[in-house]
Amino acid sequence: MYKVRENADREKCILLIPAMLDAHFPLLKYAFYSKNYHPVILKNEKDITDIGLKYVNNDMCYPIILNAGQMIAALQSGKYDLNRTKLLMPTAGDACRGSNYLHVLKAAVRKAGFPQAQVLSLNIQGLEKGEQMKLEPDMVWRALFGLFYGDILMLLLNQVRPNEVHKGEAQKKWKKWVRILACDLREGKHLTISRMKQNFIRIAADFSKIELVKPRKQRIGIVGEIYIKYCHLGNWDMIRFLEKNNCESHTNGLSWYAMYYIDSHLSDVSKIEQVAYRIGLKLFGSLQRSMIAAMRQYGFYSMEEFQIMKKEADGYVNWTYRTGDGWLIGAEMVGHILHDCKKVLAVQPFGCMPNHICGRGLYPSIQQKLPEGRIVSADVDSGSSKLNVYNRVRMLVDMHI
Repeated sequence: MYKVRENADREKCILLIPAMLDAHFPLLKYAFYSKNYHPVILKNEKDITDIGLKYVNNDMCYPIILNAGQMIAALQSGKYDLNRTKLLMPTAGDACRGSNYLHVLKAAVRKAGFPQAQVLSLNIQGLEKGEQMKLEPDMVWRALFGLFYGDILMLLLNQVRPNEVHKGEAQKKWKKWVRILACDLREGKHLTISRMKQNFIRIAADFSKIELVKPRKQRIGIVGEIYIKYCHLGNWDMIRFLEKNNCESHTNGLSWYAMYYIDSHLSDVSKIEQVAYRIGLKLFGSLQRSMIAAMRQYGFYSMEEFQIMKKEADGYVNWTYRTGDGWLIGAEMVGHILHDCKKVLAVQPFGCMPNHICGRGLYPSIQQKLPEGRIVSADVDSGSSKLNVYNRVRMLVDMHI
């Protein structure tokens, strides 16, 4: 397996990747290292919305405005050799504005004066085949481990940090495990399924040693569009806001989204690809069950595994809603309400039709069928007010059940 050298970038293409997955990129980034690429997960935040709006029409989806603004700001910073710098735009490639991200970003970069910066695509729909990032087996294998390790660390951190007696302990545990697992991913060592399942237990056991307040703070589930759900830039630091308001949050793991995407697109691929998809679903399901079992063994909360979550959501959602985050939004919402997370916050970009139809269109129906739950939605956009969004969230926090 290719051995990652984080400081050896002189002979490679610099691959700029926008911040998208706060909890996963610290480990998932190692999947992008190869003999050809040296990835950089962007962290610049200053003025990126304004820069994005300068080169992207404000009618476009809020995530691409942030992505483009962050990338262009990085190119303008002078930190990177433009002749060997490429931009990576991951996208699901579905029938929504997200499928236009690559074209929009290329146009924005040209307008900003950087025609030499090539934009690469990462999607499984075959969009822009000539500009697809080439994936190698090592990269895919590392991605699997980065995804699941990112899941369990995110799930544990988000429910322990707000309840810890001694402030800072959970963050230290998170950093400790990121260092340990990052070493394995860099060296290409201990990357076996059995070792991953053992690590699930070790990680959960270690987090369980942190002393927590009693009673625990109220839990609020977060569902919605993938970027807004997983990136603090997109949701305006919603997790921190909830913690400051005496709540713990639960954002479901990325592996559930991956399984939803595979499951909902089985009918769109060839029979040979269907076999590969089903093998992938089986592997993901096995890893999810092990991760959930490890967490529950030590008293932590988790959504049900994907197949159980889907079965429980039957009758609440329509399985034909497959565009964007589709039926996953409603299924996660139902899963939260049925299992110890009665309050749910739904976040999405303003004007995101898949989320408004598959998500907001279902809220009244789900609320009627599950009256024990409370659902509040919030739209984020470059022209909307953070105060209005935070007020809606406070309304959910203060609701009595």
